[in-house]
Amino acid sequence: MARLGAEVLGIDVVEKNIKVASLHAKKMNLDIKYRHISAEDLLREKTTFDVILNMEVIEHVENPGFFIEVCSNLLNRRGLMFCSTINKNLKSYLFAILGAEYVMQWLPKGTHDWNKFIKPNELKKLFLNSDLKVKDTKGFVFNPISWGWELSKSDFTVNYAVCAVK
Repeated sequence: MARLGAEVLGIDVVEKNIKVASLHAKKMNLDIKYRHISAEDLLREKTTFDVILNMEVIEHVENPGFFIEVCSNLLNRRGLMFCSTINKNLKSYLFAILGAEYVMQWLPKGTHDWNKFIKPNELKKLFLNSDLKVKDTKGFVFNPISWGWELSKSDFTVNYAVCAVK
């Protein structure tokens, strides 16, 4: 988003993550501000945004409904929220945990807890309960032939993203 000219603020409740992200932005010569703060504390500051990207976050929070509600309250009227996460089914367990963490070692072992994965219909319900209108859902599918990721209009079985407007 910073490369496209957006003013970007990255937040995380884990200070180590902020340090790593800051180093990455500096290395890539990106103008991104980072803060070690929770979404709830940011809300208390009366900060609002036009776009919120919750990319691979919700499967790590304790209370997804509360988290989406807080994020919804951080959005300006007509603001967009994108949320990418991992579906909860046998295939996602095989691919996202066994495959990504243990076989390919793309992520440290123990990064994900399958019990925190969330089905697309459950995420959409959380959005609706937080006064967000779902606009679109797309899947991310790994292509082993091209060794890359592709968008899918219908395959949400492992990774997917939902876009909603306030």
